[in-house]
Amino acid sequence: MPFCHRILKYKIMLGTLTEFEIEELLRQHLVGRIGCSYEGRTYIIPISYAYNGKYIYGLSKEGLKLQIMRHNPKVCFEVEELKDMGNWKSVLAWGDFEELSDFDSRNEGIEIITKRNLTLISSVTTHQMPTWPFIDAAKINGVVFRIKLTERTGRFEKNDFEPLFSL
Repeated sequence: MPFCHRILKYKIMLGTLTEFEIEELLRQHLVGRIGCSYEGRTYIIPISYAYNGKYIYGLSKEGLKLQIMRHNPKVCFEVEELKDMGNWKSVLAWGDFEELSDFDSRNEGIEIITKRNLTLISSVTTHQMPTWPFIDAAKINGVVFRIKLTERTGRFEKNDFEPLFSL
């Protein structure tokens, strides 16, 4: 059996995302990860989210994530776009957790969450109620919260592979 191989010409670029690119990544995606910690315990959890240019909004059932963020509102948020291992973008942001418990701010948060664009195939966890996409905010259960972003950064890697020849 003959030995086959391919020589590739690589164009590799690592860099920092611009403010516009950071904004675009935060707005385009629906799932990110919250990192929070309390008393030496770090917890990272994916969430379905909405972003309005200033805040990350989320809706959650009671659980460890909310317990930790109530004790320590300083959190980290991450979102990424992964085409393959050599082509990706990532945003890391820091901010302050705030539970939206009064009627007006809770409804405002629910409105932002429910007006985000969802993919055609989505998860039950992104549908806030059985009648989705027809929403009655008063009937949505759970804790509505937001994270005010105070600092953010973004990185990327881009690789263009051009085969020189193939056998």
